[in-house]
Amino acid sequence: MGSVAAVLCLTSGAVALLPASSSAATLAEGGHTVRISRTEYGVPHILARDFDGLGYGYGYAFAQDNVCELADHVVTLRGERSRFFGPDGEPGEGAVDGSNLASDTYYAGQLRAGAVRQLLAQKAPLGPTAELRRMVEGYAAGYNRYLRDTGVDHLPDPSCKGKPWVRPITALDLWNVVYDVNRVTATVPLVPDIGDAKPPTTSADTKGTAASGATAATPAVPALASADVGSNGWALGRDATRTGNAMVLANPHLPWAVGYFRFYQVQLTIPGTLDVSGAGLYGTPLVEIGHNRTLAWTHTATDAQHASVYALKLAPGDPTSYVLDGRTVPMERRTVPVTVRGANGVLSTVQRTLYSSRFGPVLSSGWTTTTAYAVRDANADNLRSMNTWLAMGKARNLGQLRAAQDTFQGVPWTYTLAADTSGGTYFTDSSAVPHLTDEQLRRCTLPDDEGPTALDGSTSACAWGSDPDALVPGLYGPSHQPRSSRTDYVANSNNGPQYVNPEAPVTGLPGVYDTDPRLDERAQLGLGMIAQRRDGTDGLGAPGFTEATLRASMLGNRVLSAETGRDDVVAMCRAHPSLTATDGRQIDVRQACATIARWDTRADTTSRGIVLWSTFHDRLVDDGPFDTWHRVPYDPAQPLTTPRGVDGDDVRVQRALADAVQDFAARDLAVDVALGAVQKWDGIPLPGCDAGCFDVVEAGPDSGTGTPTAGAFGSSFLMTVELTPDGPRAHTLLTYGQSANPTSPHFSDQTRLFSRKQWVTERFTQAEISGAPGLEVTSLRR
Repeated sequence: MGSVAAVLCLTSGAVALLPASSSAATLAEGGHTVRISRTEYGVPHILARDFDGLGYGYGYAFAQDNVCELADHVVTLRGERSRFFGPDGEPGEGAVDGSNLASDTYYAGQLRAGAVRQLLAQKAPLGPTAELRRMVEGYAAGYNRYLRDTGVDHLPDPSCKGKPWVRPITALDLWNVVYDVNRVTATVPLVPDIGDAKPPTTSADTKGTAASGATAATPAVPALASADVGSNGWALGRDATRTGNAMVLANPHLPWAVGYFRFYQVQLTIPGTLDVSGAGLYGTPLVEIGHNRTLAWTHTATDAQHASVYALKLAPGDPTSYVLDGRTVPMERRTVPVTVRGANGVLSTVQRTLYSSRFGPVLSSGWTTTTAYAVRDANADNLRSMNTWLAMGKARNLGQLRAAQDTFQGVPWTYTLAADTSGGTYFTDSSAVPHLTDEQLRRCTLPDDEGPTALDGSTSACAWGSDPDALVPGLYGPSHQPRSSRTDYVANSNNGPQYVNPEAPVTGLPGVYDTDPRLDERAQLGLGMIAQRRDGTDGLGAPGFTEATLRASMLGNRVLSAETGRDDVVAMCRAHPSLTATDGRQIDVRQACATIARWDTRADTTSRGIVLWSTFHDRLVDDGPFDTWHRVPYDPAQPLTTPRGVDGDDVRVQRALADAVQDFAARDLAVDVALGAVQKWDGIPLPGCDAGCFDVVEAGPDSGTGTPTAGAFGSSFLMTVELTPDGPRAHTLLTYGQSANPTSPHFSDQTRLFSRKQWVTERFTQAEISGAPGLEVTSLRR
């Protein structure tokens, strides 16, 4: 179609083709018209005159691509999965080891308690700003407009076409999405445990045993921060780039098949007010990782604590009361009716009960006649996140970004790394972190030999404190948050904040911010890649970053564990061509040894040896403490390069290789199989690994296929952006495409690019957007 645009005008009662030449100025005069321009790979650019219209266009565009995903999530958040799918089905949307009934009990209880409504009733900064409220209302209306225009029976995605659970949504539904996203590192993974919580019996013959359905004897409370999140993020300042322009690399690692963890790429524009491009999580109304004309930012998951588990000392003879400061306090009970579909399709209502304490909801796991566990989430009062991201999108420089975060204090569980056109960079952990002093942690943390790591819930002395500058009681305020401003770089790969730049360590932080100076292999590799690019020793040309070498670094698929340990393993297996496996069998490892010796130590789709290495590495890591099998142990004086290597004399090393070769034989898999033959999405070979790789990808041969879609994990939305005086120059890659609909052309079109190490050139200005080949424009009149 060349640069000629196909333009569709949708009104309440007519459809007409219009010329594609209207500008932002023309649109601003066009009443309530919203313009959706789709460029290559289906990326929508929403242009509106106000926030109502911006939300309307975003909701409509998102529904075009992912109507089923949001409809399914809303069923979960309304506590209606048992109504439509039965009580025993999997709850979906990332819940762990639970049932629909447990999920519905929790979410229906949340609705009855009115937690989100209470937050909405507050004025900004605690409640949403007026602009944001209008945008969310518009998003719901736009989504509903698409649903109304298309009709449930004619939806393009077969997973929800004609389904009774696909219904119009409300602004409250979207705020519930936001609220859930804010708590994915604490409460959300524990939803099944909260929804199924029930007290044990108190008869003598069962005293000390766990509640029915809970783990007996030894409490087995799921670990906090169990949600599968990770990331790499770099902000490069003027001293690290060849052009003197700041650059940002975004590389979040999230599940590919879990709705609220998937990213959607979009540009949101209100002329003169907002112009931001990047990606946001499904169902959220804003860009959360991205850039505007003068500022760019990304996020990585923090290692800080965002919740606390409290051990409750139960009152003798009453497992629904606990002792606090010497007084008996009854647990709060909330009766929750849940509608359930029976095997015969008949609906009935069951009455369920949720239990909570001063320290938060009570868990099923570990509830005995003497002890119960409760979780307090630092984001339990957080709808402020969207305020923060909207203000960040409007910010013109790092100072304004910092002011946005300090004003709204809504970033839920991520670090921020940012840069602006001045050439400066900025790092902070502005996330919601419990105000627990190091002294409290030492005094209040209970021994974990008989249960999870938990704080003493029998005394208010172990409760969270607060900071004078914290918006919400119980949290650390901006004055205690780690921060670093540099003109060279800041970088993070989910390590603690200390070594975001090794030349200026961030120290003196409260322990809840993760003060462990040790770095894992991915963090070491990232910092090493930056150092090598700055001095030009990485094989990518002259010293200093350009946007092209930033992209090449990102998709170089380096594997640090192999760079430092491959030769050690080859020396070991050449000296020991037959090794003893765990089952005592002697395994011939000569062919495996030759494969590892020939391997290029990369995790490209064509690399032969990475699959065997990853299996060996995983078994080695699972076989004992990380440090003890390294050739060079950890040295606090050398945190960037230790531990390293592999001790070939360690029997665990030899056993891990023998077991890996034995495993390949059992699966009839060649030891030199190419990575792309066993790691795919929708049949497309994928690069990356999780054995010391920078580009993290974990997938199987059937990922991206089947019903429901078999999952994958790792690099999701990639972005490199250079902030030039003439505007941003960016490249992006949404590894799984814009749509979760397997029949959509945008389900895996960008996966093919990812497989070939290719990027999408971002279109940011109206001229760039208008010049896109195959441009498709939809004009909506509200």
